[in-house]
Amino acid sequence: MGNLRYIKTNYWLYLLVLPSIVLTIVFKYFPMYGVLIAFKDYSYRKGILGSEWVGFHHFERFLNSPNFEQLFFNTLKLNIFGLLLGFPVPIILALMLNQVRKAAMKKNIQLFLYAPNFVSVVVVVGMLFVLLSPIGPINKLVMAFGGMPISFMSEPEYFRTVYILSGIWQGAGWASIIYVAALANVDPELHNAATLDGASLLQRIWYIDIPTIKPVIAIVLILAAGSIMGGGGDKALLMWNEMNMETSDIISTYVYRVGFQQANYSFSAAVDLFNTIINLIMLITVNSIVKRVNEGNGIV
Repeated sequence: MGNLRYIKTNYWLYLLVLPSIVLTIVFKYFPMYGVLIAFKDYSYRKGILGSEWVGFHHFERFLNSPNFEQLFFNTLKLNIFGLLLGFPVPIILALMLNQVRKAAMKKNIQLFLYAPNFVSVVVVVGMLFVLLSPIGPINKLVMAFGGMPISFMSEPEYFRTVYILSGIWQGAGWASIIYVAALANVDPELHNAATLDGASLLQRIWYIDIPTIKPVIAIVLILAAGSIMGGGGDKALLMWNEMNMETSDIISTYVYRVGFQQANYSFSAAVDLFNTIINLIMLITVNSIVKRVNEGNGIV
């Protein structure tokens, strides 16, 4: 009765959240029905329910395929290196922005940092092909210093570097917004008191700013770990070609090729479901680790 009385008293709050719940059910939970085709031999004529059950056949086929190891480790390396190199950058940018005292200059710097986020991935990859082509400005600079032109977009050893650095350029500024907002909650009196006690700028950042945004860092890290096997598939697909396939062929691009180009929907669904399960395991693992080091604070 207590709960019903609370709902009646605050019914407008529940009405406010109702559209979000409906949209989540319609666009997130209802499509899960389609995951059934990963366990079936899908046929257009028979439909999802009428198609023959094959159990874990597609999963076993993928795990036993000769290119499984390359796909799995390419995906893992690309995203782990991206997380290790890219995750600290927005935090550093936010800490630096927090030290800019002139409001107009701060807004201009933020605008400059946020702008790349609004550039389409297709445009970014197009820019990379122009800038890093054998006759592009980067190679002209290399040759000016006596080096030989490098085919960055076709040699496998450069794919991860180009992918990760361009991703940091495009997303780090936008990702720093959440940390800038968290740093706005720092009481200026703490900095004033620390300054009077003789604390340096780095000491104030380390002992005041970073502990303040620590819970936000933990949540962002957990969410990033939850998509560690699936992020950036569209960009990798745009950068993928036969010559850099050794490092650029990841599970997301493989799912696209098998599912859309070869129309093998059941097998591609099984591969993508396998990827999702790995992401779920990573999410739970990182969340448990974060809760241990962050005084029990995690997502769940």
